[in-house]
Amino acid sequence: MATPTVPAQQAPAPVSSVGRIFGVFFEPKTTFESIAQRPTWVLPMLVVIIVSLGSIATIGSRVGWRQVIEHQVATSPRAQERMQQMPPEQRESMMEKQAKLAGVIGYVGVIVGTVVAELVVAALFLAVFNIISGSKMPFSTSLGVVAYSWMPYVIATLLGIVILFIKDPSTVDVQNLVASNPGALLSDTAPKWMVSLLTSLDLFTFWVLILQAIGYRATNPKKISFGKALGAIVVIWLIFVLVKVGLAGAFA
Repeated sequence: MATPTVPAQQAPAPVSSVGRIFGVFFEPKTTFESIAQRPTWVLPMLVVIIVSLGSIATIGSRVGWRQVIEHQVATSPRAQERMQQMPPEQRESMMEKQAKLAGVIGYVGVIVGTVVAELVVAALFLAVFNIISGSKMPFSTSLGVVAYSWMPYVIATLLGIVILFIKDPSTVDVQNLVASNPGALLSDTAPKWMVSLLTSLDLFTFWVLILQAIGYRATNPKKISFGKALGAIVVIWLIFVLVKVGLAGAFA
């Protein structure tokens, strides 16, 4: 009697970069498993940059960089002290120069800052998880996990653009558009270290941290559990927050 043949299981069809962007929100486990098998990162990085550039353009047109600079000066005692020491003509000239530079710095900062930040975070997590798991995860895999895990920031930025159009521009805090953290409850006179601390406790940031834990677990599920991945990521994030809060307090 002939033995029945068992059909070989077909490998899952590769997911496109566009499909992965949506999959991060609806099927993160499956999506990051696909990324671990065939890393990609260019498209999600471009999406973050393009949406962020749209936010910068909207701030410039709806709020105006002069108003942004004036708000920053008004909330910084050190900046107010420097401005008060200047003659009115020099003060006005400096404000105009800063307003013109702010937009340029914003555009360049988004492009360079996004690329550098994702590369640095990917390199840091690569070292940490290769040490934890004893594996040899390639850099492209780590960069792919980081790039796709940042997709919640795209949602936050798009919401911020909508808010810029529906709210009075004079009432908008461009540094906390969505108000998805307790820092939005603070007054303009709150200490800078407190603002830095509370704005770090952001819902979208927590979402990103969870996605990163899912992603790095998918790179080596036998050696990296979700709990171990999340614990390592949270520790690194806490160190970053402490450094950021310390700098905000020192240079306020």
